[in-house]
Amino acid sequence: MRIIVSGGGTGGHIYPAMALIKRLQERDMIESVLYVGTEKGLESKIVTRENIPFKTIKISGFKRKLTLQNVKVLQMFFSSIGKSKKIIREFKPDVVVGTGGYVSSAVVYAAHTLKIPTVIHEQNTIAGITNKFLGHFVNKIVIAFKQAEDQFPEKQKIVFAGNPRAQEAAAIKKNDRLKDFKLDANKPTVLIFGGSRGATPINKAVIAALPDFAKADFQMMFVTGRVHYDGVIKQIDDKYLQARNIAILPYIDNMPEILPDLKLIVGRSGATSIAEITALGLPAIFIPSPYVTHDHQTVNANSVAENGAAKVIAESDLTADKLFNNVASIMNDQQVQAKMSQASKEIGVPDASDKLIAVLTGLINKS
Repeated sequence: MRIIVSGGGTGGHIYPAMALIKRLQERDMIESVLYVGTEKGLESKIVTRENIPFKTIKISGFKRKLTLQNVKVLQMFFSSIGKSKKIIREFKPDVVVGTGGYVSSAVVYAAHTLKIPTVIHEQNTIAGITNKFLGHFVNKIVIAFKQAEDQFPEKQKIVFAGNPRAQEAAAIKKNDRLKDFKLDANKPTVLIFGGSRGATPINKAVIAALPDFAKADFQMMFVTGRVHYDGVIKQIDDKYLQARNIAILPYIDNMPEILPDLKLIVGRSGATSIAEITALGLPAIFIPSPYVTHDHQTVNANSVAENGAAKVIAESDLTADKLFNNVASIMNDQQVQAKMSQASKEIGVPDASDKLIAVLTGLINKS
């Protein structure tokens, strides 16, 4: 197939798109692919690094307040639709997929006006403003959480398929990477991290809980985030830096690779993280970021906790004791681990990319 994919702004929009492209390549289903993003967006770095053809349009989001700037944004939107139409006519795609972010609004809407089959993918429980807008025009709305179905009035278009990142994670096998961090590959290990940039409240709680973690019968990996690492290290007593069961790191490249070696994940509840965790059947303790739009991470986290696959600690309630006690209650009880792991597997979608590809091929064949 010839496919245009568009999504940008955050990794949560970009990585599922990349996972879809990768799976299409693995199945030898791509004749040609083009990714449309913005020049300044994160996608420009991620996509070009993978040597995927990449073109840009200029677009930005509307301000939430009525301002003169929104007039300029509206003009930019209509201009970006024109640019998108030109790109689409030149590329001649069989299907166009949008994974969220302002850039996908222009690209997918332009494809709709040109009568090209269109699909959007919504990663979160609460749909983004772009996908809500596009839902009126696209042929199919693919969701990763069943709770998102209520966000769209176009029920007949909705298909539940999960998040393509899940299928990437499901393919990863246990690989003893813990040895790379001077930990015992055969000892139960928990990973605690606050996202790619780290999170100060989580870091503070972990630092205060280090005396308890140092005495635990399990191992703990603590990822601070690059920008926080030096400051965190200065606050930690040397005996904890040298503890055999503790590894403190600024960042882990290709973090999904270590997931099969873990017994528990503690961190934020972004859609990509949840897709990866549940695909592998890992128990989790979520500390949702309260700073995201519509507090969607809390809704994401609760949707997993309702199935018994995770516990949720609000950032405002986070303390060192609460963090350690919740971790220990899972890590020290194999029966609890097994129950949470089974619940996690039950809501995971390890074939998410293939399900999305089936939607695409169905539309192409129909057209």
